[in-house]
Amino acid sequence: MEKDPAGSFSLQGFFRDWKSNDPLRGKRLPTPPSDRQVEAVGFPRVRLTVDQADDALRQAADRLAPMRSLLGRDEFNILALSGGAAGGAYGAGVLAGLTQAGRRPDFAIVTGVSTGALIAPLAFLGSAWDARLTDAYTGGHAAELLSLRRLAPALGPSLFKGESLDVLDVLVETFVDQEMVEAIAVEHAKGRRLLIATTNLDSQRAVVWDLGEIAVKGGPEALKLVRSLLVASSSVPGIFPPKLIEVEVDGQVFQEMHVDGGVAAPLFLMPDALLHWRNLGTRLRRGRVHVIVNTVLDPSTQSTPPGVASIMARSFETMLRFSYRQALSLAAGFCARHNLPLSVASIPNTFESMNLLKFETGLMRSIYDAGFEQATSGTVWSNAVEEQSLWRGLFRRQVPQAVSAGTGLIVRDEPVDAAPQQSPQGV
Repeated sequence: MEKDPAGSFSLQGFFRDWKSNDPLRGKRLPTPPSDRQVEAVGFPRVRLTVDQADDALRQAADRLAPMRSLLGRDEFNILALSGGAAGGAYGAGVLAGLTQAGRRPDFAIVTGVSTGALIAPLAFLGSAWDARLTDAYTGGHAAELLSLRRLAPALGPSLFKGESLDVLDVLVETFVDQEMVEAIAVEHAKGRRLLIATTNLDSQRAVVWDLGEIAVKGGPEALKLVRSLLVASSSVPGIFPPKLIEVEVDGQVFQEMHVDGGVAAPLFLMPDALLHWRNLGTRLRRGRVHVIVNTVLDPSTQSTPPGVASIMARSFETMLRFSYRQALSLAAGFCARHNLPLSVASIPNTFESMNLLKFETGLMRSIYDAGFEQATSGTVWSNAVEEQSLWRGLFRRQVPQAVSAGTGLIVRDEPVDAAPQQSPQGV
């Protein structure tokens, strides 16, 4: 980088070097037109970006939560996994701990964003895959590939440089193989759904991907696309390069630039349009929503060191805490409207000073152990929306109260005067 006469680095020189060393510069196809139906090349119907048309909403609802018998007793559990970089070790520990305690639900829908997207396939496949999940977050792989010391050259003239380009790809390839994709396809055929989100920088929108629908297509191309989407969803801007995803419109190939799903959706239950659709109704009967937030939610005050890495880490952490509290408020409102109990788990405040971008094995093991201990001791969940019986749900209207900043947020319901005081006999 050029220096000015006084010997300091010049801003003009920084951006000139950044442009000349940008590995993506001049290497992409145009973005598709915004007013046309876009599909991934070779994989139609794997995107779940739903418009507001009633027919489109009904089709998406049929795909995610088909109508079920009123007399059935099967539960409908949803698990949403948030971002949080190294904090993903917490979600891994919680899931393994729930298995150990015999309290792990069967999830009909699993969603993930950023590090939560990396957890999601293993969470979706169940306890038989806990060893691989634990190894992914405590086996030292992240420390070796994603340490700030290894990525430090990227903080010079170019944001992305040399070997730091593909480290996230290598990490994903270590744990996502053909066996996993085939197992996902089997579960998808049973009616379960695995969804992750990326952020389309070109359109500035979140895109929800149905990984199960990709998996059932099979073959090397399905594995390649699943890996690319997982990398894209966890590619923190400024740290890892974006992913260019090939899409097509009427047979013509375009490219979209996708980055960390947390940029647009820090966590999600289903596509946004469905969250506001009033006709989900009995599709969610006997439903329960679980959210694992892979960071500390409550704000903390501390002195931020004046270095690039520390400022980026502190800014990233602050953005996460604000966005997660807002996302939890949205989730709480949705659950209250549909009489769905909402349980939230988040990293304990004892880790409030941790740097989520430091992928140190010792730190990640401590976070993992905290989640595991909470799950095995039965203290992992905070009830954000209280559970209701069937009859309470029928005769009480939802009146959301103010939502607190942490996991203790409670949305209560207010009884209607005409509501019966007791449940009918036989219920």
